[in-house]
Amino acid sequence: MASNDGLAALGVEGASAAAHALSLPAEAYGNDPRLEAMWAMKATKHAEVYFNLISSVDPKFLKLTELDEQIYSSFREAFKDLDVKQLKEDDLKSAQAKERWRPFCNQFEGLVEDFNYGTLLRLSSEEDYTEQNTIFATRVQFFAIEIARNREGSNEGVYKLKPSKS
Repeated sequence: MASNDGLAALGVEGASAAAHALSLPAEAYGNDPRLEAMWAMKATKHAEVYFNLISSVDPKFLKLTELDEQIYSSFREAFKDLDVKQLKEDDLKSAQAKERWRPFCNQFEGLVEDFNYGTLLRLSSEEDYTEQNTIFATRVQFFAIEIARNREGSNEGVYKLKPSKS
């Protein structure tokens, strides 16, 4: 993933103000474009850090949350046949999919911090974050899918393609 200054460009005071603003309830803002820009920067930074992590550490050894086992078990119970290696937008965004995802996600309210925050998710586990390979998902959807990818070996390709370090 191409790196840019993102939050670092804001400086310490700007980043602190952004963090405070992002902690306020959504009702406080309406459709403020500045807030949308801050969310986009935060989501992009999260995606960059995560991709660097799975590129550097064998994903099968990663633990993303304290609730990985519960999230994974519940996810595979609810979505037995979902192909996490190659997602389609309809797997998360169709009306039928939203009806299936809603109870799954809501069970983690109060358990997973910021469970419904917007997060970037790769459609294909074998590719980096690009405009064509990225979809917006909730944080708990991201965790469920990425935990499954890590445990089921779908992220191994990213790790194995990393440049070798001599």
